[in-house]
Amino acid sequence: MIRIRIIRTFVYWYRYTSEAMSYINLLTKIKNAQAVKKENVKAAYSKMDEAILGILAANRYIDGFEKKGRGPKKFLDIQLKYEDGQPVIDGVKFISRPSRKIYAGYRDLKSVRYGHGLSVVSTPQGVMTNKEARKAKVGGEVLFEIW
Repeated sequence: MIRIRIIRTFVYWYRYTSEAMSYINLLTKIKNAQAVKKENVKAAYSKMDEAILGILAANRYIDGFEKKGRGPKKFLDIQLKYEDGQPVIDGVKFISRPSRKIYAGYRDLKSVRYGHGLSVVSTPQGVMTNKEARKAKVGGEVLFEIW
C-alpha cells in the first residue's frame, strides 16, 4: 500500500515537473544552438512549446518552426534567426520555475528592457505576451523574459 502511494506520488511529480520544465528546456536548447551557430534545432513536442514558439516567431525571434512526426514521436523543427551573423536572442531570464511560481495581474506586467524585449505570460486565455495580456486585461503566471 505504501509502495503504491510512493509510485503514484513520483509519477505525479514527474509529469508535473516535466510539463512545467518543457519550455525551460526548449529555450535553453535554442540559446545553446545559437551560440554554436546552428541553423535548426529539434525539440520534443508539447502544446505549450508550440504556443511559445508561435509567439517567438510572431515577434521575429526565430524564423519559424514546423510540427513533424505522428503520435508519441512528434517533434518541433525550429529554424533559428541571425542578423549579421549574430543571434537575434541576446538573453533569456526565467521568472517562474517549477519550485517557485510567479503570478502577476495585468497592471503589474511591465515592459522588458525599455520595450526592446518581451515577457511571456500563461493566462486562462492561453499563452501570450505581456503587451497582449495588458490589452486583454488578464493576468497570469509570468514564464520568462526574452530580449
